[in-house]
Amino acid sequence: MNYSQRFSLAVSLFLFSTISFAQLSLPPVFSDNMVLQRNKPVVVWGKAKAGELVIVEFAGQHKSIVADSLGHWQLWLDAMNTSAQPKDFHVQASSEITYKNVLVGDVWLCSGQSNMEYPLDRKWKKYTAPKKGEDLAEKELANINKPDAIRYLYVERTLKKQPELPSKGWFKGTDTTVRFLSAIGYFFAKEIYEQTHIPIGIISSSWGGTRIEQWIPDWAYQQSSVFKDSTTKPDFKIDGMHPGQMFNGMIQPMLPLTIKGILWYQGESDLMIHDHVTYPAKFKLFADTWRSLFKDENLPLYYVQIAPFLYTTRKDHIPHTPQTLSEFWETQSKSLELPNTGMVVTTDLVDDLSNIHPSYKWVVAHRLALIALAKLYGKKKLVYQGPVYESMKVNSQSVELSFANVAGGLKSSDGKPLSWFTIAGEDGNFVPANAEIKGKKIIVSSPEITVPKYVRFAWDEKAQPNLINKEDLPAAPFRTGK
Repeated sequence: MNYSQRFSLAVSLFLFSTISFAQLSLPPVFSDNMVLQRNKPVVVWGKAKAGELVIVEFAGQHKSIVADSLGHWQLWLDAMNTSAQPKDFHVQASSEITYKNVLVGDVWLCSGQSNMEYPLDRKWKKYTAPKKGEDLAEKELANINKPDAIRYLYVERTLKKQPELPSKGWFKGTDTTVRFLSAIGYFFAKEIYEQTHIPIGIISSSWGGTRIEQWIPDWAYQQSSVFKDSTTKPDFKIDGMHPGQMFNGMIQPMLPLTIKGILWYQGESDLMIHDHVTYPAKFKLFADTWRSLFKDENLPLYYVQIAPFLYTTRKDHIPHTPQTLSEFWETQSKSLELPNTGMVVTTDLVDDLSNIHPSYKWVVAHRLALIALAKLYGKKKLVYQGPVYESMKVNSQSVELSFANVAGGLKSSDGKPLSWFTIAGEDGNFVPANAEIKGKKIIVSSPEITVPKYVRFAWDEKAQPNLINKEDLPAAPFRTGK
């Protein structure tokens, strides 16, 4: 037997011994303190010895499967009702694993870039304190009476494509790891639980400065009718970047976990490359791919529109205009055309326009929670969105604007005249406009424009307008025409 043959035999024996004697294991998304998704069949998977019988027992269910030739196994538990009563989750093969203190409720995945990553302990990242009102994050960190029915799983940053999720498993709010958790995820869970008493699990998997491309697997681009012509080379790039790094390390290893929905806050890094044209297609690819991989084509996806910020002061390789952000706001709004989506507006949550990280994450979480409560948790009469432009009508020298989501009516948040409306005639030269509330409509005019044709609202990176509905939810930026 020559060296090559001996080497091949040694490798084969090593692989055989590794597979044959692999210990029973499950990925870190299964651990003590976990929350299993209610009202859906729940997927459970892991590794064992090749050909070994694996038995999973939980809440009266007894399911079994034989591990395949590589030691992989996967089975499904039947859909379960909500349960805040802690139970043991038992897995048995030639060895045994028991996870304790397991609940059945709703599991939400929080992902995106730094504004979703923004931790409950803002001082850990040296983020600034809010200038208005109490710092609720600081208050929550000091609260030792956190609900036992809310559990968290924190995913560490990694660029490595790996089989295991970089996480230490599920923990309770009294664990010190909670300080690293997404503040939005924390406050979202708190409000949903307080309103429904359903156990909530939050998975926090975000990375600051990342583009949406990095959260979408490269093979999804290769299969996309929109992008496949750009993917002919193995190391292809989408807008200068090969996609999938964060997906490979921080999402793929948790698949195909059964979850309730996704909360997403991302977009600043795509704005910086002026990704206004293709971002809607990328967002759709992101939504379709994640929904497919999480085995739910109707998986709710609620996202946050990025906040006002002085992009014109940045030294990016593509210069920005005061309208670059407004155009991206418009781009993000287009994704509401996708099914089972909802969007939070943040134009009123900025203390400092030079700070890309607004501190009022509890307000963002509240607005996300409103969407979820109204759409998923039976609070159908709950107003969950601010005014959204619907149509316009030219009346002589003024324009009459109609809105959806007026709810109890329109108002100014500070009692002052409505701000950040501009108007233009056929030439498209916009000037500041007077805007008055007339019932459920707004009348816009300017003595400088005798034949109005176009209106814009909050069409500037500095815009922090005061138009809200009587439920205190801000109006979304918009422009009429094209």
